[in-house]
Amino acid sequence: MFASAEPSTELDITSNEVENVYVLHVRNMLQKGIYVYRHVWPEMKFGWKIVVGTIIGFIGAACGSVGGVGGGGIYVPMLTLIIGFDAKTSVPISKCMITGAALSTVYYNLKRRHPTLDMPVIDYNLTLLIQPMLMLGISIGVILSEVFNDWMVTVLLIVLFLATSTMSFFKGVETWKKESRLKKEVNCLESNGEEDVLEDNPLAIEPSNGTSTQKQKREMVPILENVYWKELAILVSVWVAYLVLQIFKNKMVTCSTTYWILSSIQIPISVGVTAYTSVGLYKGKKVIASPGEKGTNWKVHQLIFYSAVGVFAGVVGGLLGMGGGFILGPLFLQVGIPPQVSTATATFAMLFSSSMSVVEYYLLKRFPVPYALYFFAVATLSALAGQHVVRKIISILGRVSLIIFILSITIFVSAIFLGGDGVANMTRKIEHKQYLGFEKLCQ
Repeated sequence: MFASAEPSTELDITSNEVENVYVLHVRNMLQKGIYVYRHVWPEMKFGWKIVVGTIIGFIGAACGSVGGVGGGGIYVPMLTLIIGFDAKTSVPISKCMITGAALSTVYYNLKRRHPTLDMPVIDYNLTLLIQPMLMLGISIGVILSEVFNDWMVTVLLIVLFLATSTMSFFKGVETWKKESRLKKEVNCLESNGEEDVLEDNPLAIEPSNGTSTQKQKREMVPILENVYWKELAILVSVWVAYLVLQIFKNKMVTCSTTYWILSSIQIPISVGVTAYTSVGLYKGKKVIASPGEKGTNWKVHQLIFYSAVGVFAGVVGGLLGMGGGFILGPLFLQVGIPPQVSTATATFAMLFSSSMSVVEYYLLKRFPVPYALYFFAVATLSALAGQHVVRKIISILGRVSLIIFILSITIFVSAIFLGGDGVANMTRKIEHKQYLGFEKLCQ
């Protein structure tokens, strides 16, 4: 793995030599089998690039937070094509932005209740089932990213993003039609003087006369009332265990015995926590209540499928430098979880994986701190603004399907941005007749 090094007297770089240089300055030096990188970044100066990057980052974070996909598919191309960073710097800064957006979104969602059930909008047991396998998948994906060539990742990205965005779009159309039918029923009941028309409404459509039920009055509650401390403690413990393992692993020589031992320890951690949750769900001691009755009777094949999807989302996220929300969000929607719960739970799971990457990248000195802090703040504020504005629009229009459409559009735009950037890089490699096969991990 790559580690950072303090400036040495053997390599003197003057200010003239680094002026206007946005890419990683590498000296090919080998110390005990570990490649040593020295990073050189310019001072942060506000100009048209920062302004345009801020606007794109603001829109990406607002839409990504509402859709529960993080927004990495928009951040990385923006940082690469507009700000001017190389890919190895853009991905860590993108992780900082994803963490900022996820942090503010989770804070916002911690005060909100489920739209139809008496439970938090974040499904803790669903997170506990998915998150450990997601983090295991990300670790595997990071290793595979050293083996897969860029064009392979680009093809995988385009296929997956187009598939998930299309699937989400049709789910949004289906939800829109259901909302239209429910609106007609609500208006009919209101005209007949019926009350409590929202009691069994799975989409939480508000009546047009502005009345509200007791269930709606509890839409916002104190944060402490919404936290499930036992589940949260387990999630944090997994996060800490992975972080410690990653820190030690990054100090080891790639493919050494110690490196693979540390990598292997992650498997029993993730499998153990997921198995503990799965047994509880199978025996009925735990309940994923967010889908309603659909989430009360879990079969073995369903639990295995969810765990496998968590690993798959993590692997793809590790390959692309993203959080995996573009897989989890559409999956949650397909199994009947309401859009509000789907995006909130996917973002909650992503917060752990993205924040772990940020700490790891910081220790490795893989990104310029001023840029990272600035775009972290942009993403944090824009995510809060996006949540507030979209929730207001949904409240006025009574259309939670807007969340699904935002999810679909964000994934589709990410496919265009990342796919276009990947195709351009692949074209340059072909023109220069560079190697396009699998790389050697241990070389």
